[in-house]
Amino acid sequence: MYPEELIAPMRAELTDVGFKEFRSSEDVENHLKDHTGTTFVVVNSVCGCAAGAARPGVRYALDKSEKKPTVLATVFAGNDSDAVAKFREKVLPYPPSSPAMALFKDGELVHFVERHHIEGRTAQMIGDHLVEVFEHFC
Repeated sequence: MYPEELIAPMRAELTDVGFKEFRSSEDVENHLKDHTGTTFVVVNSVCGCAAGAARPGVRYALDKSEKKPTVLATVFAGNDSDAVAKFREKVLPYPPSSPAMALFKDGELVHFVERHHIEGRTAQMIGDHLVEVFEHFC
């Protein structure tokens, strides 16, 4: 686990724009089992591609997209271990990946962005992709 004071600013990059933190497996399970509508979940992490591309790309998409997910949520890899494990169950057969992004509709996975789709891409490229995803599914 990372010291909370180290990751607090990384968490805030998402919570400051409306993301709810899922810190336990129950948070993930209870939300997805009964949720109607769309839920966008970001697996946040300390890595450079999360800082340089994933989080800024998500913020860009939310700013640019006319359609947005009903709920924005996040889990933090390396700290919210139970929540991350439950999230990873929900996105099988995709392998564990962080950072990562998933869009659920009525509790079912409809789109997944793995780390290898984030690495080497700019925040705007990721954001533009997410705008298309939101416009299609939300």
